[in-house]
Amino acid sequence: MRGYVMLIIALVVISCKNEPVKTVSMQEDVVTLADDKMGGRQTGTDGELLAAAYIESRMKKIGLAPKGDKGLYTQAFTFKKSQNPHDQAEFTNLTAEGAVTGTNVVGYIDNNADKTVVIGAHYDHLGTGGEGSLYRDDETSIHNGADDNASGVAIMLAVAKTLKTEKMPKSNYLFIAFSGEEMGLLGSNYFVKNPTIDTKKVNYMINMDMVGRLNEENTLAVYGVGTSPRFKQVLFANNDQGLNISEHESGVGPSDHTSFYLADIPVLHLFTGQHEDYHKPGDDAEKLNYEGMDKISKYILNIVHDLDGAGKLTFRKTKNESEEVPAFKVALGVVPDYLYSGEGMRIDGVSEEKPAQKAGMQKGDTVIKLGDLDTPDMMSYMKALATYDNGDVTVVTFLRDGKEMTVEVVF
Repeated sequence: MRGYVMLIIALVVISCKNEPVKTVSMQEDVVTLADDKMGGRQTGTDGELLAAAYIESRMKKIGLAPKGDKGLYTQAFTFKKSQNPHDQAEFTNLTAEGAVTGTNVVGYIDNNADKTVVIGAHYDHLGTGGEGSLYRDDETSIHNGADDNASGVAIMLAVAKTLKTEKMPKSNYLFIAFSGEEMGLLGSNYFVKNPTIDTKKVNYMINMDMVGRLNEENTLAVYGVGTSPRFKQVLFANNDQGLNISEHESGVGPSDHTSFYLADIPVLHLFTGQHEDYHKPGDDAEKLNYEGMDKISKYILNIVHDLDGAGKLTFRKTKNESEEVPAFKVALGVVPDYLYSGEGMRIDGVSEEKPAQKAGMQKGDTVIKLGDLDTPDMMSYMKALATYDNGDVTVVTFLRDGKEMTVEVVF
């Protein structure tokens, strides 16, 4: 079977040399990457190799130079999964039992500049589910990962196409489709430790992960704003797409920008929010907001153009917001709206048979108080929740359609 797949990959790569160059839309990229034929693009599988071959062919058509290993577009890395799900996988050169090989795909625009901008997105997903899946009805359903993260790859390729046609001599551009993200940021971690360019010349890194479902409020979360003093001004000065920017300071988070931040490189991470199809088979291509993706791609280009003439950016460390999260003994049974930037903690989803649902709370309600503790933001809500034990009873105060309401909940 693997030999058959390698033959298909070879045909894909060869055919791209003979086909006339044509415009490929972001939607076409997503549809291809999120097709059942890719099998969910799990790292180390034939589906991952098919997806890598497709991305390589797209980079070639755009005109990007190969910047993987040994003159190739690909950078392979081998690792052994940890038996403990809480421990990091270990890279290895061995092909022993249990070892898995992932593949980054890397393209480059060389403008002979002294600075390089890295633009990346992971392309791997969950295959047919496994430990990362939130779907329990059928363990054989393909998780196509249209939003997570064919959307980020499609925007990356669109940005690459535009930058390739422009004369931007002040920066080089490195485009990386990472694998192994779902298993622990493995592809980006490996690249930073085994770079194919001089990372001292990297000015900043932009990461796109789940950018395909821009909501009606046009809310785009941008993480890493605090990793360089210039970012905040640039983000808001270049927003001509009507985006509602939800800014977050920290350069640490559950996506590939973290690997670059930990190497003292300024980072920006773009995200349009979680949804009910996250890590489930329902994350399919027809559910994405392609007009929203076009807005985000134009916004990224605005940022890149502005920063191109800014010189070398100053790196600044930020607080690790994940380390500040308190431990919980109970749960209200809601999904927070991570894009909400107003006062309170707005609910984006309510779990069945949990305290919130039993008390009559709904999606869209905004929690402003737990018991006697005010919850003006997400962190204060979590700190308040951490004060309760199983069996405790409290009153939740929330806003619904602008009206203040209260309910009694039992943990």
